[in-house]
Amino acid sequence: MQSGFIYETAPFPSAHASTLAETADGTIIAAWFAGTREKHRDVGIWVARREAGVWSSPVEVADGVQSWLRRYPCWNPVLHQLSNGPLLLFYKVGKSPSRWWGMVMTSADGGRHWSEPRRLPEGILGPIKSKPIELDDGTLLCPSSSEHAGWRVHMEWSSDGGKTWETSGPLNSREEFKAIQPTVIRHADSRLQILCRSRQGAITECWSQDGGRTWSKMRPTELPNPDSGIDAVMLSDGRVLLVYNHSSKGRTPINLAFSPDGKSWQAALELENEPGEFSYPAIIETKDRMVHLSYTWNRTHVKYASLDPAGLETRNIRNGVWPD
Repeated sequence: MQSGFIYETAPFPSAHASTLAETADGTIIAAWFAGTREKHRDVGIWVARREAGVWSSPVEVADGVQSWLRRYPCWNPVLHQLSNGPLLLFYKVGKSPSRWWGMVMTSADGGRHWSEPRRLPEGILGPIKSKPIELDDGTLLCPSSSEHAGWRVHMEWSSDGGKTWETSGPLNSREEFKAIQPTVIRHADSRLQILCRSRQGAITECWSQDGGRTWSKMRPTELPNPDSGIDAVMLSDGRVLLVYNHSSKGRTPINLAFSPDGKSWQAALELENEPGEFSYPAIIETKDRMVHLSYTWNRTHVKYASLDPAGLETRNIRNGVWPD
């Protein structure tokens, strides 16, 4: 495994909520929000590209300026390279998650230059933290959630590359699970699974057999969750790889776990286990079958790692307990 900070020094003191994508030319690109601190009006979206094993200097590509008198913070960028289209950068703008709205920008050259930001339609937030997936018919399926009427998970989809949108209803009851920020996994049998952050001490899940139009009732998994973001990816070898905090409280340690079916889990690696905050991870698999991941490191840096998943040894997680 190779790991290190995306940047050593930067013109901002605080950074959070990173996202990764592989561009059409095979370059790794990262984005995150950064500024004085979360919720400060100077928080914008910053981007860096990794070429020849070296990260470029961070560049701010979006801000929340509304007029010369009004500026709001930016939140939770999500990158996605369309299979037959531009690189997409979704993000949110607003005073808080209960009042934010969705924005999107596009790049035709792998993130070197960006279009003008465009506001998403009313009621559409875009992928809220974790990456979307493209279905066989080209539909872009975005895992999303809202916080204006309690923590509610929903799905959004576009069949024309993000020009027009549809949305599902809430997938969870506020009374049973306070859940947000789903990550979506497509299994080999065409079933879809979402794993979600919750306030109930556990990662929760739902399943779909019709391309994400309808979903099973939300249920807890055996994995703990300290009210913190997660991300997962379906690997080329058919296994699910999840990055998350294996803790019931506190955002340390941060862990990697495998699953052959999205139900039973095997411990693979602790990425960090010292005191601190290691949170809001992103994970992708690139065309060469390498895994790339990023996460918040104590709110001051974004840490990046790459690894060959074939080389990871695993041990069973039983009853939610990480093995010694």
